[in-house]
Amino acid sequence: MSSFLVLWDVDYTLVNAYGVGRNLYRAVFAGLYGRELPAVADGASMAGRTDRAIALEVLELAGVPDPRGQVGRFEAALGRLAPGVTGVVAATAKPLPGAEAALAALAQVPGVVQSVLTGNVRPLAEAKLAPLGLSTHLDLDVGAYGNEHEIRSELVHLARDRAAAAYGRDFGGQASVLIGDTPLDIEAALATGARAVGVATGQFSLAELQATSAHAVLPDLTDTGAVLAAVLAGLGDYQPRPA
Repeated sequence: MSSFLVLWDVDYTLVNAYGVGRNLYRAVFAGLYGRELPAVADGASMAGRTDRAIALEVLELAGVPDPRGQVGRFEAALGRLAPGVTGVVAATAKPLPGAEAALAALAQVPGVVQSVLTGNVRPLAEAKLAPLGLSTHLDLDVGAYGNEHEIRSELVHLARDRAAAAYGRDFGGQASVLIGDTPLDIEAALATGARAVGVATGQFSLAELQATSAHAVLPDLTDTGAVLAAVLAGLGDYQPRPA
């Protein structure tokens, strides 16, 4: 079996955290600037975007001087406060249906390495995944995170380089696959020659994701066989098991 790097998005692909991230932004802003996050900034879109891009927009909309100079401070505060949300995640967040089974099934495929390519800073990604038991099959050390670049496609190169260094294998082209619920996830895959798999478990419909030229689009992760087929179809030596 060929080497294969599977990079999962976190929010609304593996996890529904019910607004934990947005609440954390409010807490960080209040802690740093001594006032509530203005409504215009609180409404900044988060879907498919990196924390770097979101934080820049939030700071700009909130009227904070020199947003680009402040973004590192904001990201650092996100990372510091993120471990504190694990209790809330454990009590209220849910794995998306089929996520656990899909992760476990891919972990059984020889040559497959699984990690994340997420808009979250790493401590926040960990806080959303670990309490739900979703990090077991993920090598988070080779993932790429939302504070590392504001453009999502740039994170693909980081994850590939880290995985190649850790495993001594080449994960170029469609030996990498991105799985996500937004057009930005798919755009990042296509821009870097990776395989793109959309899942319509977030705010974008099946038809909207199909219009992006993704290699495969699924309604959700509940059909484990369909997930395996969509993710691994780029491998010439992959043969799905008979039904």
